[in-house]
Amino acid sequence: MEMAISFNSSSSFSFSIPNPNSRTVYSSSTPLSKQLFGLSLSSSSTPPSFSTAKTALKLRSGNSISRKPIQCSVSQATETATEKKSQLKRRRDIRNIAIVAHVDHGKTTLVDAMLKQAKVFRDNQFVQERIMDSNDIERERGITILSKNTSIAFKDTKINIIDTPGHSDFGGEVERILNMVEGILLVVDSVEGPMPQTRFVLKKALEFGHAVVVVVNKIDRPSARPDFVINSTFELFIELNATDEQCDFQAIYASGIKGQAGLSPENLAEDLGPLFEAIIRCIPGPRIEDGALQMLVTNIEYDEHKGRIAIGRLHAGVLQKGMDVRVCTSEDSCRFARVSELFVYEKFSRAPASTVEAGDICAVCGIDDIQIGETIADKSSGKPLPAIKVEEPTVKMSFSINTSPFVGREGKYVTSRNLRDRLYRELERNLAMKVEDGETADTFIVSGRGTLHITILIENMRREGYEFMVGPPKVINKKVNDKVLEPFEIATVEVPEEHMGAVVELLGKRRGQMFDMQGVGSEGTTLLKYKIPTRGLLGLRNAILTASRGTAILNTIFDSYGPWAGDISTRDQGSLVAFEDGTSTSYALSSSQDRGQMFIGPGVDVYKGQIVGIHQRPGDLSLNVCKKKAATNIRSNKEQTVILDTPLDYSLDDCIEYIQEDELVEVTPSSIRMCKNPKLAKKSR
Repeated sequence: MEMAISFNSSSSFSFSIPNPNSRTVYSSSTPLSKQLFGLSLSSSSTPPSFSTAKTALKLRSGNSISRKPIQCSVSQATETATEKKSQLKRRRDIRNIAIVAHVDHGKTTLVDAMLKQAKVFRDNQFVQERIMDSNDIERERGITILSKNTSIAFKDTKINIIDTPGHSDFGGEVERILNMVEGILLVVDSVEGPMPQTRFVLKKALEFGHAVVVVVNKIDRPSARPDFVINSTFELFIELNATDEQCDFQAIYASGIKGQAGLSPENLAEDLGPLFEAIIRCIPGPRIEDGALQMLVTNIEYDEHKGRIAIGRLHAGVLQKGMDVRVCTSEDSCRFARVSELFVYEKFSRAPASTVEAGDICAVCGIDDIQIGETIADKSSGKPLPAIKVEEPTVKMSFSINTSPFVGREGKYVTSRNLRDRLYRELERNLAMKVEDGETADTFIVSGRGTLHITILIENMRREGYEFMVGPPKVINKKVNDKVLEPFEIATVEVPEEHMGAVVELLGKRRGQMFDMQGVGSEGTTLLKYKIPTRGLLGLRNAILTASRGTAILNTIFDSYGPWAGDISTRDQGSLVAFEDGTSTSYALSSSQDRGQMFIGPGVDVYKGQIVGIHQRPGDLSLNVCKKKAATNIRSNKEQTVILDTPLDYSLDDCIEYIQEDELVEVTPSSIRMCKNPKLAKKSR
């Protein structure tokens, strides 16, 4: 294979291309910016910075690109460095990988193609799109929420694949899963390049010392710019203090939807062969420690027949069906249990196994009280592994029992005991979430990584038959040296140029500070990057969509805690509130809609204090939406024709974004309503 790098700048460079069968050995004095993909760069003058130089990377090869072996310095360097220290063995017949990326960069679609080409399914078998997204909410929203395991076989090697979520709100899933793998496929969109969540997952993977294969996905897009994406990714590695070996990553160009991959964007193979070979070559096999049994539980599933199923990677020893084990949380607290059933992942399902050796990922049944982060160890001499650590939550919401007049009409579980049990049960699987008792016995404070993180929990509970109320999201502040610190996030907004002014104005009002602006692709889209308080992001998604006529794309990720940014006004308009209990009528709504936009149509049951619309001015306004036309004995020639505007249809996410401090969202299995909080009732106009 031949590589060429050209810098369009005034400086001239000379290159020395190493023998493909030998690795370039870097001295510690060689600057990192002069080392790229195994090439040694030398120049007579100081080279320009990587960000200013217009860099073009070209990977050229012959016709048989998928079959030509290529040296991958990542695996060799990582192996020699670590194995010299700890003299650990490696299994050559297994690879454990996680597929990580920003949301919508094509992880799940790429896994689909990998499963199909590994002949996991019959040729005539119907396979739905994005098969790894098996959850109902995942299918409806088109996102991955829970990480899931599968495996494929390629040339006598078993590849355990873990598909992970892309949203930053579910970053706890990704952090937990990185304990199970030795390497990651970092999927990057060929137009967008590295995005906020790309940075987060790569940072975590580099901290673990994992090998990284970069997959530039969606290479078939018309405005694809693979050179820019590779350069941006390389810069990101340097920013995150990656080692020289980690920066020397293997780049694969792929189209997940077409099921093609290659070592250059112009020359893709007919299948994903180059990607599979890069996984085998660049990602090392699992390290095996000699000694007693040790397995860290990183995930938990529940089966109606088998009960709790613990999933994790076997770090040392051998696990057998029917074996007596010790379950440890720390050195002091251990208990004994027996493994009733044992499974490994084969193709798209769990297959029973009698014995599992170290290095493989397996599922264990029979331990009813097993928790994530505990260690399944040898009965006599077992020791616990280090516990899993995830980052702290940044947003909290209050959950309370339903106190509206319609309580119990639609839900099955309505008491505080039901609510409490369900919320604390969620903590068993959701490590990034926290639940605390509130000020009263029927109130609970739920903390998570973001509003989406908590909204998914609310949606799941609603479908399970729970009825409750939730308050507006609030940020979790810290106090350091008597100074209040609040969480700040990095927000990236992709917006067409014609709507950029409105979006910039909106983010400025919410205390956002722009630190980068650049054009993206050939579609006339601008990428804006802001550092903004998390408070300013609450309710921002709908406002940005309105300002940009539905064309803007907003992505956020937690950055750090910073000084309090000051007061932020999130909503300029008040609410229209129902004046009395009853059923809404066309006659009353025809006059009410002049006051603002309505949430309800005629014939809907309402109660006093329910929010029925958005007021067109600041401040709340009470309305009688149940008023009927007075029946008189005077005959009219014609009944008055009433023309009503279409009511706004707000989803659960929209309602949570809309409400303010003195308002609540009433959640039931079949309805989502908003109301004024009777405990904080303000004087309405």
